[in-house]
Amino acid sequence: MTDTVLDRFLRYVVIDTQSDPKSSAQPTTEKQKNLGRLLVQELLAIGLSDAHLDEHGYVYATIPSNVDKPVPVICFCSHMDTAPDFTGTNVKPQILHNYRGGDIQLSGDPQQIIRVANNPVLLDQIGNDIITTDGTTLLGADDKAGLAEIMSMAQILVDNPDIRHGTIKLLFTPDEEVGRGADKVDLVKLGAQFAYTVDGETAGHIEDETFSADGVDITIQGVAIHPGFAKDKMENAIKIAGAIIDRLPKDVAPEATAGRDGFIHPTGVTGSMEKASLSFIVRDFNDDGLATKEATIETIVKDVMADYPGSSYTLKITQQYRNMKVVLDRHPEIVENALEAVRRAGMEPVRGSIRGGTDGSRLSFMGLPCPNIFAGGHAFHSPLEWVSRQDMEKAVNTLVELAKIWEERA
Repeated sequence: MTDTVLDRFLRYVVIDTQSDPKSSAQPTTEKQKNLGRLLVQELLAIGLSDAHLDEHGYVYATIPSNVDKPVPVICFCSHMDTAPDFTGTNVKPQILHNYRGGDIQLSGDPQQIIRVANNPVLLDQIGNDIITTDGTTLLGADDKAGLAEIMSMAQILVDNPDIRHGTIKLLFTPDEEVGRGADKVDLVKLGAQFAYTVDGETAGHIEDETFSADGVDITIQGVAIHPGFAKDKMENAIKIAGAIIDRLPKDVAPEATAGRDGFIHPTGVTGSMEKASLSFIVRDFNDDGLATKEATIETIVKDVMADYPGSSYTLKITQQYRNMKVVLDRHPEIVENALEAVRRAGMEPVRGSIRGGTDGSRLSFMGLPCPNIFAGGHAFHSPLEWVSRQDMEKAVNTLVELAKIWEERA
């Protein structure tokens, strides 16, 4: 078993772990357990004797404390699944050694180009080794970079008993990409007081704020009739769904927003003349903004349905997660320690918010306060995804320093 974070990363990304939002199983795809079993095997080989994969697809392990004094038990968490947005089957990672700048054309599909104009952080990567896909799949740095970094940290701590640290728990989750990564976490078994997801982007960034998030599902019941006899009778559910989508505000969409602006995002449309279903995700950094956007959707639906008196609809709002800053502000030492760890790893820390996030937010509100640490990946959920070896190494160093800081400050 090789030990470098890059070697681990390359092993993990070729294992297909795509989750499935349409599945009601836990995990949503059995193939996620294939990576879970490999991680357990590696953890046992490192010497973490309690490492195991449970029936729900979660991996748990413990790095025992090597000091006598009481130190808060912290957890490092990453997710094993990759996004349903783009295929993760037959991943062929490519390594561009000693990147010299410029756009990167991907070998498997020359139409796929990682452009500096869209990835200005590439300007900070000159001389580094860049890992990409071949352009036909996503890479899976979200979040297999985080997995590789936590595993490498574990190896370092076990191999270097002179590094003083308290008890550290490891948690690898399935189904984060479909919003279910925390559904079956056993917090009693985990036994941690605080946690960090290792699932962010740019090196040096620590995020203690996320979107608040809801799902909105609309079902439309139209009026079906033979098209040859449909005049003044048919009310086509597909057309009703299209009218609703067409009226969505163009400036409240993911492609039109940045920073702290929320959005309304249609994620699925299925249907027939008789019945159609629409799915949306709604995001905002505060609950009032979330409620306003949901009211906008319902107003649009009612306005459209007024033109179809024979049809009906149902609208269901499902809470997904809430802004973790509400919880984290009660425990400032969690983020302060992470910022100091970034400094000790040789970077200037950047504290901010993330336009996403599920596991960290869910765990925070379940009683395990959990900010997010960078993993180094970029352009997630697409064939243009990339990460640098050097940024993954910086993440490993940050995690090691963070373990030391909790012991020092106990």
